[in-house]
Amino acid sequence: MIARTPRRAVPAAVTAVTAAALLLAGCTSGGGTGKAAPTTAADAATTTPSAAPAPTPTAKPTGAADPALQPFYGQQLAWATCPKDPQNKQDTAALQCATLKVPLDYTAPATGSLDVAVVRNPAAKPDQRIGSLLLNPGGPGGSGVKMVEFDPKGFDGPLHDRYDLVGFDPRGVDGTSPLNCLDDQARDTWLDTDAPGADHGKQLADACQARYAQVLPFVSTRNTARDMDVLRGALGDQKLSYLGMSYGTYLGSLYAEEFPDRVGRLVLDGAVSASTPLVQHNIEQQAGFERALKAFAADCVTKDPCPLGTDAGLAPQKLADFLDGLKDKPLKTAKGRTLTSSAAWTSVISRLYGGEKAWAGLRNSLGWAMVRGKGDDLLAIADSYNGRDTDGRYQGSPDAYTAIHCADGATDAPAGDQLQAALTDLAAKAPLVSRHDPLSALFDPDCRIWPFRSTEKPHAVKSAATAPIVVVGSTGDPATPYAWAEKLTGELGNAVLLTRDGEGHTAYRASKCIRASVDTFLVDGTVPTAGTHCPTD
Repeated sequence: MIARTPRRAVPAAVTAVTAAALLLAGCTSGGGTGKAAPTTAADAATTTPSAAPAPTPTAKPTGAADPALQPFYGQQLAWATCPKDPQNKQDTAALQCATLKVPLDYTAPATGSLDVAVVRNPAAKPDQRIGSLLLNPGGPGGSGVKMVEFDPKGFDGPLHDRYDLVGFDPRGVDGTSPLNCLDDQARDTWLDTDAPGADHGKQLADACQARYAQVLPFVSTRNTARDMDVLRGALGDQKLSYLGMSYGTYLGSLYAEEFPDRVGRLVLDGAVSASTPLVQHNIEQQAGFERALKAFAADCVTKDPCPLGTDAGLAPQKLADFLDGLKDKPLKTAKGRTLTSSAAWTSVISRLYGGEKAWAGLRNSLGWAMVRGKGDDLLAIADSYNGRDTDGRYQGSPDAYTAIHCADGATDAPAGDQLQAALTDLAAKAPLVSRHDPLSALFDPDCRIWPFRSTEKPHAVKSAATAPIVVVGSTGDPATPYAWAEKLTGELGNAVLLTRDGEGHTAYRASKCIRASVDTFLVDGTVPTAGTHCPTD
């Protein structure tokens, strides 16, 4: 995570066992090369099938209308036992890994290709198998491979019984040409600073351009959506079945726009609307975290002990004052590192993703810092969120977040009166969480000097698919506010909104009622009744 006050839309409320993995806490991917290695398009047709048997006979891939893409659509995935990750304590013996070749540039497929890391957990009841279910955990920058590998039982029940559960790493992420532009020491400084200079964004942009100039122009979400269709074809599925969370809803939306005739059963949980420009998107997201911070503080004062006191009206301000005060009085930790204001804000905001279930732990960590002057707990939380292990190494693809956002065609940044109006709006809607660094809150990530962008523009994604899409929103979601779910449902034109009442980011793991409705839709095609509300467990 690169932001000082993180707003990455990664579903922190998935499960405790997978939280570290989904937040890029560091595991070796089960497929892909790990480096950009463009090859000729002809190589895509020469993949050798694995001797490992498929759970059921795989239908012949459907191919594509574009002759230049047929070698990619027609490839046979070479499934093999996944390499064991020593950091993963789960039983992954049943999982199979493969590498999918996709064009580096879809406008010129013959110029080279990328290797996409793919993993599948074969259907538990192969005689009842109905196809593949693609999964995306969010981000941008979340690893679908880790989502499956670190939680192989996470979808046990109807979904795993009937589907092969398939995770993949999007472009720029982990096993698919990962982007890691700064060395560990430089990233420590870059993340923890409480006084980012005017060249803070340029430092990252220059480092990424120097290392990954060949790949950066092609990591946009629309290209990843095209990769998903190639994967659908290689898996032998006529239609795409998909469960995307958070940023994964944007990926799923673009897929529905790009390939309406291939839409099968799509579920978009923790919705992001593509029609909102990035700066306004950040203001609305900051307002979501402001509301969540106040909800946490109001709950804290009802508990004993609470480091925020007993007055619900004063508690949020007390917390923000403490966090901002670390700029002048940072806390030392047992290992000699320093808890800066930036790191502390990262820790607190990251815990707000988890809703009420994360509040007790946050209250305890704040107690150690505010009452005892020990910043170790908060720093450890920030490290985990940022993908930093105990040896000081950053894992995963920490710069995919910036590269993908900026490649998605971030609009020109406001300046002059427009910039002042945006800052005024931000201060009015999120005075506590944005006060630490207003400009970083507006420009998250900072695409103002990023060297590569696509031609993508903010727009209402409308799908011509005849199949209904299920959008899931949570009324207390801080990272993807509920209003976005309502907005996306209306924009798609063929969607139904399913609502979870409660705090925290995304709904599938937080409500048995939501999970049952989603599972029934994905397995049987039964669309939830419009207006359905579910409680949080």
